[in-house]
Amino acid sequence: MILLQSPSRFLLQILKDRVLSGDKGVDIDCHTVEFDDVRYHIQFSMRNAKVMMLSVALPLSPPEAILCDGLPLGAIDAIKAAYGTVVQILDPPQDGFDLTMKIILTKLPSDEEQRNAVLTQIASVREVVLGAPLKLLLKHLSSKTVAPNVDKLVALVHRPNESFFLAPQADKVTIVYPMRFQDSIDVVLATSFLQEFVEARRTAALNNAPSCMWSPVPPLELRGMNADALNANAGFVTFVVSPRHVEGRKLDKTVWSLLTFHAYVSYHVKCSEGFMHTRMRRRVESLIQALDRAKSDAEKLKKLVHGGSLRRLSLKNEGN
Repeated sequence: MILLQSPSRFLLQILKDRVLSGDKGVDIDCHTVEFDDVRYHIQFSMRNAKVMMLSVALPLSPPEAILCDGLPLGAIDAIKAAYGTVVQILDPPQDGFDLTMKIILTKLPSDEEQRNAVLTQIASVREVVLGAPLKLLLKHLSSKTVAPNVDKLVALVHRPNESFFLAPQADKVTIVYPMRFQDSIDVVLATSFLQEFVEARRTAALNNAPSCMWSPVPPLELRGMNADALNANAGFVTFVVSPRHVEGRKLDKTVWSLLTFHAYVSYHVKCSEGFMHTRMRRRVESLIQALDRAKSDAEKLKKLVHGGSLRRLSLKNEGN
């Protein structure tokens, strides 16, 4: 199993190699797209070499997802807490984007290790922004409380026009994912993968992991949600997170794992599909080789039999 990394490798490379290297004589204007339709626009100009602009476009939110000024709940506070004075939020953001940040390069730490840590955190802006409401709810879980002014069922965006749902309680948070896939083969593979995923959770080695369930129908926690939000062709996956899963440093890891669960499943479904295609191609190639050998042996046998018949015929004629 492969877990996705939080920092964007593209952003981290730009920040380290192009902005902070000795070669600063090149302007930068780059666009990139990551999984689940998260888009970045990074700009750097020699005319103002002390700052760098980073714009982020988030997945299109479905109607049931909660937003605050176009961003997930708590995103602004999370950005300020993560980056401090190194980053300023521009209002309004760049056209076509949900967030634009000005990175003040002169305020980066002089110590190389600390500077790299800040740059890695900036490259993890996806986790900081999209994971803000999830982290807020799980922080209260660690203290066995429920965040104030929060509904009994919270919808958070994680893919274009798709949400996953949280039912927060003082002693646990129940998280439900409606699993949707466009390709019919992906649906079959994902359903099988998720059922095996649930079975693997029951092994002794994973006793400390959050409990996991899969169901072809919506669980009771989603009662009352609109039909579009409950449209899932690969079933529903439910995790139950307890306070011990979000203690100390476990919080950030848990937030990222939950935030990218659908991408994690999609990745392994595509890997499984590619593996099966490779196996099938190898099998076909081996069958073709076997047929070619059989054809060659048949031709040799035919020539041998035909040649022997001619020799026998010629000897008989000489005898007469």
